[in-house]
Amino acid sequence: MNLRQIILWIGIVLSLMSITNVQAQTVAERLGFPADAKLLIVHADDIGMCHAANAAFIESQETKIITCGSVMVPCPWFPEIAAYAKEHPDADLGIHLTHTSEWKFYRWGPLAERALVKGLLDPQGFLFRDVESVVQSASAAEIEAEIRAQLDQAIAFGIKPTHFDSHMGTVYAKIEYIQAAMKVAEEYDIPFMLFNPTPQILEQANNLRDGLVQISDTLQKQGVPLLDALYSIKNTPVEEAENFYRNLIADLKPGVSELIIHPSKESDELQAITGSHKQRNADFKIFTNPGMKQYIESQGVRLIGWKDLNKLWKSRTK
Repeated sequence: MNLRQIILWIGIVLSLMSITNVQAQTVAERLGFPADAKLLIVHADDIGMCHAANAAFIESQETKIITCGSVMVPCPWFPEIAAYAKEHPDADLGIHLTHTSEWKFYRWGPLAERALVKGLLDPQGFLFRDVESVVQSASAAEIEAEIRAQLDQAIAFGIKPTHFDSHMGTVYAKIEYIQAAMKVAEEYDIPFMLFNPTPQILEQANNLRDGLVQISDTLQKQGVPLLDALYSIKNTPVEEAENFYRNLIADLKPGVSELIIHPSKESDELQAITGSHKQRNADFKIFTNPGMKQYIESQGVRLIGWKDLNKLWKSRTK
C-alpha cells in the first residue's frame, strides 16, 4: 500500500469514527452541555402576522428569554420584520410555513403562482382556514411549491432563516407533506423542525407514529438535531398562564424541548384580528419579565435557540 492509499484509508477511518461519535452523542453533548441537560427553546410563533406580533418579538430581544421565532411570510406585516432581520443579522429567525389563513376578516393567500397551488385555495381565493381542508384538497407537490415560494420571498427580503416550521402544524398533517419539507430543507440547507419519537411527541402525532419513527431513525444516524418535546399552552385561563408555564418548565425532562408561545403587544389591531389577544399579550409580558429568566435558571434549564441547532444541522452527514 503506497502513501497515497494510506492517507485515503486514514481519512475514511476518521470519517467513520466521526459519524459514529455523532450518533453516540446526545444533542446536548454536541452543544457542549452534559448528556442529561435540560435544554429549552422559547419560540415565538406568528411573527409578521401583524404589527403587534412584530413589536413584541423585537422588544423581547432585550431580555433574551424568547430565544428565537419564525415569520409568516404571506402576511401583510412581513416586510416590517424582514427589515428588522436585515438590520439585525444575529436575530434567530426562521420561517413559519403558512398554508392556512384562519382569522375571520384578516386573510391572506399563497405566494406561489396560483395555478401551481389550486389545492391550497378556498372558494374566496384565500388559503383555507383549517388544516383538515388543506389535507383534503392539497397535494404534496402544492405544499412544496408554496414552501419554496415562501422561503424564496424571505431570502429575497434579506432574511437568513435559521430554521423553518409549520403554522398550525399543517406540514405535519401527512407524511408526504413532511417528506416534501425535508426535500426542501436539504436543497436550501435550512433545518426543518422535526422530532424524536418520544412518548410526548407520539402522543401529539399518533396518526403519524410509524412514519415519524422511520424518519427520525434515518435523521438520527445523519446527525440531524431533533426535538424531544414540544409544548404550547392550551385550555388554560389567561390569569393562570404564568403558573402553567412555570409548572411546565419545572417538569421538563432531559433533552431538547421547544415551548411555542405567541407574544404580541396589546392593541386595537390585535383585538380586531383574534379572540386570543389576551393570551398573546400575556405571553409577551410573561416572557419579557426578568423574573421568568431567573426562574428558568433556578430549575437547571438551559436556554438555547435554533441558531444552536442550525450549527449541528450544518455538521450532519449527507
